Parts: sequence; C-alpha cells; structure tokens
Amino acid sequence: MQIRKWLAAGAVAACAAAAALWVLDTGTQAAPQSTFVLLDGSQQTTADLKGKVTLVNFWATSCTTCVAEMPEIVATYDKYKGRGFETLAVAMSYDPPSYVVNFSETRKLPFKVAIDNTGTVAKAWGDVKLTPTTFIVNKRGEIVKSFVGAPDFAELHKLIERLLAQA
Repeated sequence: MQIRKWLAAGAVAACAAAAALWVLDTGTQAAPQSTFVLLDGSQQTTADLKGKVTLVNFWATSCTTCVAEMPEIVATYDKYKGRGFETLAVAMSYDPPSYVVNFSETRKLPFKVAIDNTGTVAKAWGDVKLTPTTFIVNKRGEIVKSFVGAPDFAELHKLIERLLAQA
C-alpha cells in the first residue's frame, strides 16, 4: 500500500514538473473573440482588453499549482495595475461556481474572475485542458506568449514591462 502511494505521488509530481517546464512561445496571434462572464454577472469581451497588457489565466480551485501560483499572480497584478495591466482569471467549466466564488472572496482576489460554465472560452483559447494555462496579450489584442504550468515570474515580469513600454 505504501509503495502505491509513493508511485502515485511520484506520478503526480512528474506530471506537474513536466507541465511547469512546458512553455509555449507562440509569436503573436490575435486573441480569440470571447465573452467572459464575471463573478458579479457582468460580461467582458476580448475586445475590451485592447489597449492594455492582459494576463489571462485558466485555472481551477482543485489545481494545486493554480492555488500555489495565485499569490504571485496577485502580486504581479498589484505591481503593474496602475500602468495599463489587467488580469483575468478564468475558472474551468468543471470547477463548481460556489468554490470559485469562495476562493475569490477568501483570498480577496483583486482582479476580474470569470467562470467558463460551458467550456466555450477554454475551447476558443486553444482548447485549454491543462491548468494552469496562462496567456499574455499585448495592447493590440495579440497573444504574445503562453505558459502551461506556473510561469517563471521574473521572466514574466520582464515581458510585461517590455509590453507596457510599447506604444
């Protein structure tokens, strides 16, 4: 029984490490047209993101890496929000809305949180299935980088600063 637990833990750790190391450099492509339904019931579209550098993070309350990286995402938002930076956390369709609301409220997430009840948004953004998956969108509404797994936040901050400096 003990060996089974160790093997299971090893498999989970190996998958998490592989996902964290898998970083996709996508060049630039237009962010897909999407409508995000926020926790307060309001809506935001991809078009609303133009003019800002935006971090779009697909996550789940059941994802340990997502939960672990959330304080860094909050710190990143706090650091750059006054300079034209936006963050949008998109909860996956399988995440119970009550869990997402509870997580957002108890952690006092300062940025916009959306629930993708139907999975339409995740599908539009490249059929996202693995969490966390994070996209960085420039001021022109183009995806310039995506990460599967937790990003290297020092590298991410350099990218955000470069994008914020662009006209």
